[in-house]
Amino acid sequence: MHSVHHTRRAFTLVELIAVIVVLAVLAGVAIPKYFDYTNRAKTSSVQGILGNVRTALSSYMNNRAVSGTPAYPTVAQLRTAGTVMQDAIPRNPYNNSNAIRSTGAVNQARNRTVSGTQGWVYYVNNAATPPTCTFWCNTSTVTTQSNGSGGFVRANNL
Repeated sequence: MHSVHHTRRAFTLVELIAVIVVLAVLAGVAIPKYFDYTNRAKTSSVQGILGNVRTALSSYMNNRAVSGTPAYPTVAQLRTAGTVMQDAIPRNPYNNSNAIRSTGAVNQARNRTVSGTQGWVYYVNNAATPPTCTFWCNTSTVTTQSNGSGGFVRANNL
């Protein structure tokens, strides 16, 4: 009779350690890139939201100017879906709030002051000639948007 011996093959300890080292190196490269992507996504989201809201504010003002009384919307009108924007203001990706804080202080609008837990800040002065308004992100988190001097812009300055 012919006898066949089957030997079991397995990974050696050296092979397993080599695989673990390769996976650790890949994870060390991939994880920082993942965080960079999430930060870039938040920056892009805020820029998109600000662009949409600021365009809606300008459209509202222009429509009012055509009808004879140029004015920006009040904060109550801005908060009401269907008045200035079709949908409610989206959430701020940095603090997950879509609440709008109103301010009447022109210095806060100039400096885009950040305070409170609301997602957005709105300044409007319809008594000025011409009427003025400013809408900004209520967080000073550093974004991925370059400031041109080697640093990055804070979200409230986008």
